Parts: sequence; structure tokens; C-alpha cells
Amino acid sequence: MGKRIMLVDDSNFARNMLKDILTKQGYDVVGEAQNGREAVELYDQIKPDLVTMDIAMPELDGINALNKILEINPAARIIIISSANSRETVKHVVQDGALDFVVKPFNKNRLLKAIDKALARSI
Repeated sequence: MGKRIMLVDDSNFARNMLKDILTKQGYDVVGEAQNGREAVELYDQIKPDLVTMDIAMPELDGINALNKILEINPAARIIIISSANSRETVKHVVQDGALDFVVKPFNKNRLLKAIDKALARSI
């Protein structure tokens, strides 16, 4: 069984593209959320091995969702995938506990490297 990944992005297109790349690599996409509030609820239900998270989303942004998920599980593995890539934003999410930051539009190899590295971290 592949590693279980949850995708969080308000863009259907982005989620479908990620799902396509990840399933072809043998990962199991076990959940999808289109805003931070859904992401927190779904994370608590399915406890995936990794979460990919956008920042700019309705209802609850990715930074607040990241913090809420880490409250549920301080060892949660979360990678931010966002076009909001100012140096301040990147620094902030990494300090908050994200394992990596992949800039949109993302490079497939860079994405897979970030996911492999995050999944290799022991919890």
C-alpha cells in the first residue's frame, strides 16, 4: 500500500493535477478538501501520512489550517504548495511547522522530491 496523502486546495484543477501526478507515483490520495476548515475536519477523520496545503483559500486559509492540524497532531507532515511565495510567507509557514514550500506553478520533480523527503522524516 502506498503512502496516504490528503490534498488541500480551493482549485479543482490543482487538486486533479496533484492527484494525477501522485497516483502515477504509487501514492494513495485518500482525501481532498477545498478550504482550510474542511482540511482540519478531514485530517482528524483520516489521519493521512502527508498533507499538501495551499495558502490562499476561502473560510480558513492554509496557514491557520496548518496550525490547527498541528494542534491535532504535532507530528503531522504538511507541505505548502502555493503561489504566495514571498520570503516572509515561506519563512512564516516553515517556522509554523510546514516541512517544505513548493512554489506554484510547481515543477513535478521538485514536488516529488519534497514529498519523498517529508515522508522519509520519522514521526
